[in-house]
Parts: sequence; structure tokens; C-alpha cells
Amino acid sequence: MLQQVSEVGIQQEHVNLTYSLARSPSEVAEAQRLRYKVFAEEMGARLNGHDGRDIDGFDSLCDHLLVRDMDTGKVVGTYRMLEPHMAAEAGGYYSAGEFDLTRLLHLAPGMVEVGRSCVHPDYRNGSTISTLWAGLAKYMMTRGYEHLIGCASISMADGGYNAVAVYNRLAQKYLSPNEYRVFPHTPLPLEALTSDQEPNVPPLLKGYMRLGAFVCGEPAWDPDFNTADLLVMLPISRLAKRYADHYMK
Repeated sequence: MLQQVSEVGIQQEHVNLTYSLARSPSEVAEAQRLRYKVFAEEMGARLNGHDGRDIDGFDSLCDHLLVRDMDTGKVVGTYRMLEPHMAAEAGGYYSAGEFDLTRLLHLAPGMVEVGRSCVHPDYRNGSTISTLWAGLAKYMMTRGYEHLIGCASISMADGGYNAVAVYNRLAQKYLSPNEYRVFPHTPLPLEALTSDQEPNVPPLLKGYMRLGAFVCGEPAWDPDFNTADLLVMLPISRLAKRYADHYMK
């Protein structure tokens, strides 16, 4: 999951934040506990974790980015990153469980997958998102990767109408070229769910589009999280200059 930080929360800004990669099992566990709090307790997702942690088979193969409030010591935001060689060891990318990624596989040597992103409800603000993105940019830059992919999720609480409205709106401007198109294993019935409603685009998804990302095809349904997922890809070469100057310095 790439887009689980957009639910309404306390919009207080926190300035004493820092990012780092998890350096020990205990730091990974901090990220897993935050994920459980957001995904299971807040959103009602069906998870396989235990002991108040969201754990799956990809965790041991990923790097985990942490955003920490230095005033309290708490981890308040996280992403996990799956490098190409570890995706090969896993037998494929996590998002391959939802999409046919065949048209992206020629990019695999330089393609990092991000997922399981979340932010504590008290920290859903620009400072935390900027800190997460700065950590991701540093990760991509220092390791020389060229493409970032991940599943951006939209709530299905309304039965999927908003998810389809979001896809229809974004596809008008941000749909990838055909050679980067992916295909959902469990697609949403777009025609049945199309309406005239104004889409409520999650803020982080808006942010990815501003950065220069593509939407790589129609949404898939994730029954465990009850979300519609869009496969988003950001070629680093497309990173908008004003953001590149800020995040890649």
C-alpha cells in the first residue's frame, strides 16, 4: 500500500522530524506497530500480523524508512522499499499480486517498489510528508535507481464510486504511455461505478502527480484493505524541477 496517509487527521505542523533507515529489528518493529495502528485499528484492514504489528513476508526483504519525532522519540511515519535484487529473491514485486506488471519488467534493474506507507493520525501534515519524500529521494539518489513504483490506495467505503471518479479524472492528464501500462487482476467495474460526482483525490496521490508520476492503468480491488489501488510510477527523470531541487539536493 502506498497511499494510506491521506485520511483526515490533526493538521498540526511538527518541525523536529528526522528520517533514517531502520537499523535493527526493534526499529522495524516500530514501523510495523505504526502500520498496525493505522491499517488494522483505524481502517479495519485484515492483516496477518501479531502482537500489535503488521507483518508480512516482504518485510524481511525490504529497507524501512522511518520518520521520527525527535521530541518524543516516536516513529510517526514510514515507507518500506523493495530493491530490484530483493524483488527477484521474493519472486517478484508485491504489486504483482494485484497487477500484471509485464510491461514494466524491462525496467526492473533500476526499479524500486515502495509500499506500506502510513503516518500517525496526529502527524498528517506537510512536514511529515516532506520528510518522507526527502528520505525516499535520498534513497533513490544515493543508490542510483531510476524508477519508483507502488500501489496508491483509495478507500472503497462508498462502494468504489469515488475511486472510479478519481481514476477517470487522473487518467485524463496523468495516464502513462502504453508501454508502461499494467492490468489489474481484480479490476473494478468502471462503467457500473461511473457517476457525475466530483472526485475526492487523496492528498498524497495529488502530490505524486505534482512530482511527475504516471498512473499506469485501471484500478485493482484489494479486498484485505477494501481499497481500490492504482499502480503509480515515478521516473526520476520526470521529477518536476522545483521538487527535484528541493528533495534531491
